[in-house]
Amino acid sequence: MVKSDKYFQPLPPANSIQLNETDEGGLNVGQVGAALRRRGLLIAGVTSLVATGTVLKAEQDPYVYTGSLEILTKPVTAENQVVANVPQSLSSNEQVASPESTQEMETTIRVLQSPKVLNPVVESLQAKYPELDYETLTKNLAIGTASKKSTILKIQYTSLEQKQVRDVLKALANTYLNYSLEERQVDVKQAIKFVQARINEKGGLQEKVEAWQEQLRIFRQTNRLVDPQQKAQEVSTQIATLTQQNLDTRVQLEQMVSRYQQLQVELAQQPSERAGNSVLTENARYQKILDQIQEADIEIKKRSAIFRDDEPTMITLWERKDNLLPILQAEEQRVLRDFQSRIRELQAKDTSLGDKIKFLNRQLQELATDSRDYDRIQQQLKIANDNLTQFLVKRQALQIELSQKQQPWKLLNPTEIKAEAFTVEGLSASAKQNLILGIALGMLLGTGAALLVDKLSNVIYSTKDIKEATGLPLLGVVPFSKELTVKSKQSPGKALPLFFEVFRSFYTNILLLGSDTPIRSLVISSPGQGDGKSTVAIQLALAAAAMGQKVLLVDANLRFPTLHKRLGLMNIQGLTDVISQDLDWQNVIERSPQEDSLYVMTAGPVPPDSVRLLASYKMQDLMSDLQASYDLVIYDAPPHLGFADANLLAANTNGMVIVAGLGKLKRTEFQQALEELQVAGTPVLGVVANKSKDYAPASYSYYQQHYRQHMTAERVNDNVENERNISQRKSSVKK
Repeated sequence: MVKSDKYFQPLPPANSIQLNETDEGGLNVGQVGAALRRRGLLIAGVTSLVATGTVLKAEQDPYVYTGSLEILTKPVTAENQVVANVPQSLSSNEQVASPESTQEMETTIRVLQSPKVLNPVVESLQAKYPELDYETLTKNLAIGTASKKSTILKIQYTSLEQKQVRDVLKALANTYLNYSLEERQVDVKQAIKFVQARINEKGGLQEKVEAWQEQLRIFRQTNRLVDPQQKAQEVSTQIATLTQQNLDTRVQLEQMVSRYQQLQVELAQQPSERAGNSVLTENARYQKILDQIQEADIEIKKRSAIFRDDEPTMITLWERKDNLLPILQAEEQRVLRDFQSRIRELQAKDTSLGDKIKFLNRQLQELATDSRDYDRIQQQLKIANDNLTQFLVKRQALQIELSQKQQPWKLLNPTEIKAEAFTVEGLSASAKQNLILGIALGMLLGTGAALLVDKLSNVIYSTKDIKEATGLPLLGVVPFSKELTVKSKQSPGKALPLFFEVFRSFYTNILLLGSDTPIRSLVISSPGQGDGKSTVAIQLALAAAAMGQKVLLVDANLRFPTLHKRLGLMNIQGLTDVISQDLDWQNVIERSPQEDSLYVMTAGPVPPDSVRLLASYKMQDLMSDLQASYDLVIYDAPPHLGFADANLLAANTNGMVIVAGLGKLKRTEFQQALEELQVAGTPVLGVVANKSKDYAPASYSYYQQHYRQHMTAERVNDNVENERNISQRKSSVKK
């Protein structure tokens, strides 16, 4: 077994994880600013609460009356509501969270303020209020929402007369509710027409379902199977059964050959010496003939003392013995032929079983490819069926809604409308001064609360905190971006161009650590769940493979394996099978479809005791063989806080890389993790800061643009130089 050279980095004492809070004794302005940015919502909330309280406490004399009402609306366009409930629609992400977008609400408000809607209100009130016209009504009317995504309309009307405020709001409430009822019928009909078209149109949902069903039928008919995974399980069971039969056959063959050799030794002896032999004693016929020969010999010895050899009785005895000896020899030859025949049968059976096992192994590999195609067709068929079902349900719901007469909009305070008891508030100019003072006091209190909450959160947020906490090399900084998380799930195992330079720099730093002896294997782990260690492992493997290295990525997380899902691979056989079933490790390794130099070993079935497998001598020998066969072996291990898996793996590699998730990892957890690594003596290469919000990947874009310009200039210069050389050669040839 080849031992890996380990790169130990000094771990800090247990009490050094305090992140340098008391080293300088002064206020760190950068950390305070970062804390305030993180708690911006808390500061805004406290400020709003205090400012509102100061305004409410202001004593004022009412001189302008304002009344308000709130109406819960539904989308003006029912088609948009239908699309919003379909997950595959382009606007589904925004529509599900808010059934009505900001633009649609603005359109609704403009319609409610239009002369078509408000003129009937003015006409119904002009007899009581002659001065009221459309311009006056719109000037004193304010329609808005509580927030950008709110579907509640807040309607306010201001007037010098309290009774006019109540009458106008009552008329507006009745008008707006009737408007929503009239508009709903038109919109529902349009929505039904839209849904019906999406179901039955050419290339619509119905045709997509039928097309994928046809592909599934052709796949099953072509491959002559119903479920590839079930077939693969049956083939695996057959392989296991035939393997056991092959082992039993070889044991029987070895026993038969041994008995045949023993029989040959026994037959080389004299007949008189064969009576106690183990092989021949099992043959009753042979023993019977041998007993008759021995009886003849005994009788000859008895009579030879009395009679001469030419006496008739003696002659008869000698003839009897001479006749039995050929029969005995013939029986010996028959026994030998019987043993030879049985040996040939066992040899033929062993060869046949071996051929069947090889054929089934090839069939199992072919089933892995068929299973991927089958899963893709099943997934697309499920998506098409779900979309069709959703549209059918939506069509039925719209048809039911079309038959109803209930108003789609709802008044949130109907009791006050019936009683004509709107809340009327007066505003004075002194409230502005109180509002300014409340905002200032609220910002001060909010800042204090933000700093206190940030202090009590006990979370590591920056790479500076990690450097001061560990003293270990910072091998890389991965920026926080939704693109890295979303695209890693949508395109599993694919290198992201925006982050490729980050991980290539990360791998270069690892190479610099092993300047004397190259680093051939490492373990990637994290203190706890959710730090992004698996994503870092995949991207590091892709970056190293793209740089020309032959890389093997091993899913060593036997407790909860996920790499096969992220990389789009099957997990029929893997690391667990290699260790527990003595499989050849080369048969379970798969090549990544995204990178030719990247190979993957999945975890396999989840074992009952992963620590026992990882601590076995077979695992140590396997890690040694893998390190000798690849330029770089990366093990994705479980979190090392509270588990021994990562420490066991790191003991047989060049070291461990710790992934720390900024903004999530608590200081106490990080401290405990470092203490466990220090006690276990685990070799540590360094730390990777993941999800850093301080890192700006724009520098990579600048580098990439500069590099392209530089290469373009070099190509132009090379072309000019080549043309110049060609011209000179032509001139010399002419001369």
